[in-house]
Amino acid sequence: MIEELVKQLPTATPFFTLVAGFVIGLSHAFEPDHVVAVATQNSKLLQKGSPSRFYQIGASAVKSSILGALWGAGHTSALVLVSLLIFVFSMSIPEKVFGSFEIGVGLMLVALGVFTYRKKALIGQKHIHPHAHDNLVHTHPHSHDNSHTHGHKSYIIGCIHGLAGSGSLVVLALSTLNNLENILSLVIMFGAGSIVGMMLVSSVIGLPFSLARNSGKINKILRYVVGSISVVIGIDILYDVISSGNFVGLDLQFL
Repeated sequence: MIEELVKQLPTATPFFTLVAGFVIGLSHAFEPDHVVAVATQNSKLLQKGSPSRFYQIGASAVKSSILGALWGAGHTSALVLVSLLIFVFSMSIPEKVFGSFEIGVGLMLVALGVFTYRKKALIGQKHIHPHAHDNLVHTHPHSHDNSHTHGHKSYIIGCIHGLAGSGSLVVLALSTLNNLENILSLVIMFGAGSIVGMMLVSSVIGLPFSLARNSGKINKILRYVVGSISVVIGIDILYDVISSGNFVGLDLQFL
């Protein structure tokens, strides 16, 4: 479907370009490596005791949606950067460079999967933050409860994904357009579609973890399943890229 939309872009109306960008971004969010990356983050989202199961599910859905939105924002940021380099600064980026970033995605998924196995991901974690007391600022380690999350991780994961395979996809789509206004419109709508899509994906993924909050055994099984899938997909990506030889150093050339 995405290929068909891209083929129609050169002769498309501005409205169709906007719709196509949103649809491509929405579909792109459902790719397996994107889904499993966000799933590893959702596996660490546990709610504290709440007055009702309905409230617990609702709170989990909101937090999961935020993680998905941050992933989409990071993904969009990377694509905007790639678009500016190519279509504003006239930089030529060989397709194999995106393959090199794909290796980074594979390694990241393996690491996310391994860390998901750790029980520490579900209990209080040590952090160091500055604190002010009596006009004195000092730092000391302390623990956070299960509700504490770091959204910047999802943003960074989205950035890495945006620089990988999706980078070549967007370059292909943008290369069919003839002016900067259409190019930026497509990128923005692609980003909006990926944010909406990942918010939906993340909300659904967070539901079983929320329901299993009070069952350590089920939660452990869910974590292990998500972690294993992440490792398998990561290894598969690494194998595909390395076996195809579709990766090089950053041999960028200016036109």
